[in-house]
Amino acid sequence: MKHLLLVRHAKSDWSGDLGDYDRPLNDRGRRDVPAMAEALRERGVQPDRIVSSSALRAFTTSFGLAEGLGFIPSEIERRRDLYLAEPDAILHTIRSLDDAADTVMIVGHNPGMHEMAHLLCAAGGVDEFPTLAVAHFTWEGASWSTLAFSEASLVELLLPKKLPGEAD
Repeated sequence: MKHLLLVRHAKSDWSGDLGDYDRPLNDRGRRDVPAMAEALRERGVQPDRIVSSSALRAFTTSFGLAEGLGFIPSEIERRRDLYLAEPDAILHTIRSLDDAADTVMIVGHNPGMHEMAHLLCAAGGVDEFPTLAVAHFTWEGASWSTLAFSEASLVELLLPKKLPGEAD
């Protein structure tokens, strides 16, 4: 069985003159990433591979999650083509994964990540996908290359506002 975690980057900072690609995480985003990593760790999530958009806010999110999950951050694969990618491009990335990786985390951006999470669901969709949402799917296929829309089962949708200690 394969496990796929689709992650939207944490809250980013809109202040300053930086372009969209170079926006960093804001204070809340930096605070929420370790809490999400802890929630994933408590659920036994241990990615074999992390693939991230190369945009600063996505990579910073993936780096923090990797550290919190015991994944070596230097092994995160940064991909420019995941920056604002649409579902077909995200699916292409997933289909190119090495089958030795049973648990994979993809970190990207909306609207593509939300649409991808919605399209993967075999039974119903994902109605919301705010910053730092994590959609955990399982899939019975043996090879990532054959994953198709509507074939995965949603295990859980983790939202930062629902984590212990969050008031929002």
